[in-house]
This record gives sequence, structure tokens and C-alpha cells, in this order.
Amino acid sequence: MKRSILFAAIVAPLMLSAQVLNKPKVALRNWATGLSEPVGITNCGDSRMFVIERAGRIKIISDSMTVLPTPFLNISGPVQSAGGEQGLLGLAFEPNYLDSGYFYVYYIAGTGNGTSRISRFSVSSDPDLADVASEQVLWEWPQPYSNHNGGDLHFGPDGYLYLSLGDGGSGDDPEGNGQDYLEPLGGMICIDVSAHDTTYLIPPSNPFSYETGTDTLPEIWATGLRNPYRWSFDRLTGNMWIGDVGQNAWEEVDFWAAGNNTCPNFGWRCREGLVANNNVSQTNCLGAAGYVSPVAVFENVGTGGQYCSMMGGYVYRGSWYPHHYGHYIFTDYCAGDFLTFSDETNTDVDTMLATTTVGYAGFGEDLDGQLYVVDQSNDLVKKIFDPCLMADPVITSDDLLFTATSGNSYQWLLNGVLIPGANQQTFSPTVNGNYQVRVNFGTPCNLISDTLVYLSSSIEELAPVSLRIYPQPGTDVVTIEGYRSAMSTELKLIDTMGRVVSTVRLAKGQNQITFDVAQLPAGTYLLREVAADGSYVSAAALVVAH
Repeated sequence: MKRSILFAAIVAPLMLSAQVLNKPKVALRNWATGLSEPVGITNCGDSRMFVIERAGRIKIISDSMTVLPTPFLNISGPVQSAGGEQGLLGLAFEPNYLDSGYFYVYYIAGTGNGTSRISRFSVSSDPDLADVASEQVLWEWPQPYSNHNGGDLHFGPDGYLYLSLGDGGSGDDPEGNGQDYLEPLGGMICIDVSAHDTTYLIPPSNPFSYETGTDTLPEIWATGLRNPYRWSFDRLTGNMWIGDVGQNAWEEVDFWAAGNNTCPNFGWRCREGLVANNNVSQTNCLGAAGYVSPVAVFENVGTGGQYCSMMGGYVYRGSWYPHHYGHYIFTDYCAGDFLTFSDETNTDVDTMLATTTVGYAGFGEDLDGQLYVVDQSNDLVKKIFDPCLMADPVITSDDLLFTATSGNSYQWLLNGVLIPGANQQTFSPTVNGNYQVRVNFGTPCNLISDTLVYLSSSIEELAPVSLRIYPQPGTDVVTIEGYRSAMSTELKLIDTMGRVVSTVRLAKGQNQITFDVAQLPAGTYLLREVAADGSYVSAAALVVAH
């Protein structure tokens, strides 16, 4: 009499991205202490990091926990920093700064509500010291209130200088600046400073550079923003990411693709987040389709670990932390959580690090694209790093035995569902499907592998099965005989979860062995006979009862 036995085969793995499942995490390491209200950080093209202090100083971090005692620049005299949102707010080095020596700052000057100002400075003969006397004021605009001053300053991929400006302050933009194309407040301006003289040029790519009328301001590049305090360009794509601070309802993240100079209008004061701002008349406002909607919104529910002030971050383009690559990383001043989404096409928010720290006020990149964050409330700069530097786990297969990358603990999954009790490094599948393993490398590194597909092969007709096990059910010791010692090398005992619980090596010429089952849990097991070439020769069921 012949019996049919299913033989199993491993097919090529179906490679699904584990990055989708392995949500990137971050950790923070102190990088500088002893600062005073740091609000921004950037690099100049070498290994140094430059920290902006709101009172009007720029300090140099030359290495971890090393802040040079003498400020690179101190303009605390002309800087108006009496209001909590006033002060020295932005710093940008020319792309070729190491050759030209020119850098630019944005600050509030004067008294009272003050005046927004962009100034150019040059470095002195000492590379760690700017020439204070070299200041050239390039652009100014009066502020109607003391808050909502925006403040981020960046050179774009086009070589032009961009400045974000809040709506001028108070509540609900009483001046209507956000929707006024003659008013830079409530938007962004873009200027050409390459001439290095006493003024600037209007870039020909600006949306209103060729306007001849008086209803637009040629410096304007974008509008409809409430207080874009921190934003950035993606250093790879040139895309713009903006953290726009909301009012009482919604915080938002905005996105605009590189090369599109059509003056995006992000909706404020007509809209806040994804909804109409019903605190103001909608008479002169457009519907939702008339504005650029944010890519992500967060309900503003006040302080105490909740969202209140969105801080735009950066798309990580460094090479040290592959789990982070291409992810946009940002935070909120009050909540303190570090958040991310994959890119502009996938804005499902993931929490990289949950904190209750109030005061993270800005991000910055070093020369290599590594990220830093300033903690204004605690006078710190911290470096962002990946606590899970190990590669994602992988599954290797040897015949029907799966083996996971070595870790602290394991959990196998079938079709995305946990397999109860399958928590060893190895696993032998018995059911068709998609297998993965989650490996814990230590908190918080609980990573999941790509998918490996297991399929049963066709049924093979064998000669009468000679493998015999008795007594059945076994209680203490069973005898196994009838295996083909001339061609077999081992016997594998597999439980109903597909785990190999025991392997017995066979000696040549041997045709009978005894096997202790006293320590095995009661249940049904599969005994498989393995040939020297790795194929399965025969199989029989073993029932254990105690």
C-alpha cells in the first residue's frame, strides 16, 4: 500500500519592505550645554555648528560638549529681544561661505514692536570670529505687534535667500497681512544677495518679478502663513517643508515642491489647518480648493504635553542612520514629541520619541546631514541619533528550518499574525503562508524582518512507508525503526507550531533507536526522516500522552 506525503519547498522570498513596519526611532544625546535661549543651529560648510541665542549672540560648537567661550557674533545691542518671540531668529551662511566669508542674519531691531531686518556680515581674519563692524543692512520691514515674527533664513537650491515671516502678530491677523500681496508679513520673501553690495535683486523666478502694477510686492514668494517659525529645504530634492504655528485650533505642516514658483497661498487667515477660520469674515475668502492644504494637521489643545506650536524640521539625508533616511522629522514646542512621516506621499504620522519636554525650538543639519535640535527651555543642544543601528533582521532557510538573525528574543508571524509559542530563533513551518520574525535587540529595538514565503510542493508517491514508532501513544520512551539508514542522516521532531524540538543524528548501519519523550508536552508531533542531500525521505506521526 502506498501513502502520499506532502514535501515542502522554500521558494524565493517575497521581499516586502521591512522599513514600512520598522518605524524609525530616535534618541537624543547632549551635544552642548551652558547656552542661553538657543533658538536655531546650522553649519557653515565645515565641522563646526553655529548656535543662535535669541538675545543676539551666535556661538560655535567645535565638538561634542565643546562651546567656544567667545561668541562668533554678538549683536545683542541692536537686537530687540524683550518679547518672547523677538530677538535674533535666523542665520544662513552663503553656500560658498568658506571662500566668500559672508553670512546673513535675521533679527528684530529697534524698540517696542521693532523692525524685521536682514543683515549681511563677514568673517574676520579669525575663522571663529565675525567682523561686527561689517554689518550691511539689506532689508527691513516694520512689525505691527511684538509676536509672530517668523524667523527662519535659508539659501534655496537656486542660490537665493529665503526668509519666513509671521503675519505680524496679535490674533486672527487683524491687519489681513496673510492675504495681502503687497505685504511680506504672513509669508515668505526671496531675494538675490549675490552682488554683495548695499542692496539686493529680485530673482527672475519670483512669481511677481515681472509685475508692473502696484498690487503685488516682487519680493514675495509665498503667502497665507500664520507664523512659519521653523522650516527647511530637503537637501536632496529641494522640496520645502514648513512648520506653521497655529492659533487656537490647529497646528500644521506644509509642503511645496521644488521648482514651482507660482506663489503658494497656504490659506491663513481664511483657513487654519484644513478648515475655515470662523473667527474672521469669509466674505473675501476662497473655498478650500483655492489654497494649498497642509500635509498634516494636529489639534491644538494647549500646553502640558499637548500641541501648541509646530516646529518644522528636516528630511534626514545623512548616511549614519538608514532607518531614518528620507523621513521628515519634526516636533511641537509644547508636546515635545519627535514625529515623522515617510515623505510627502505618505504623511501617516509616526512617533519616533515621546517626551514631555517643553521648548524644542529648532532643528539643524551638520555638513554630513546629521540632525540636531535646540532646547530653548533648558539651554541645550542635542544630537539626534538612531538607537537601533543594527540592520533589520533577516530569515535564512536550511531545508525547512528558518533561522532568524541573532537577538535577545523572537516572535514568529504567519500572514502578519503572531504564532503562539513560536519564540525561538529557529522555526520549522508546516503551513503555507508568509512568514516573518520580530527580533528584540533591546528596548526600543523590536524590529521585524522582510517576508519569506513558504509553499508546499506537489505530493510525491513513495514506496510503503517503513518508518515505525511504538508504543503509540508514547509516555516515557518510544522505539523508532524502519528508517533508511543507508540514505538518511538525521531525524527531526517537529511540534504542531512548526518548531523543531529535537534532532537525532543517525549512525550508518543503525536501524533502530529509542527516544525519550517523557519531557515532551503531551500532543501530536511529526517525525521527519532527512536524507544526506537534505530532502525528506519519510515521515510519521508521534503521539505523546502522560
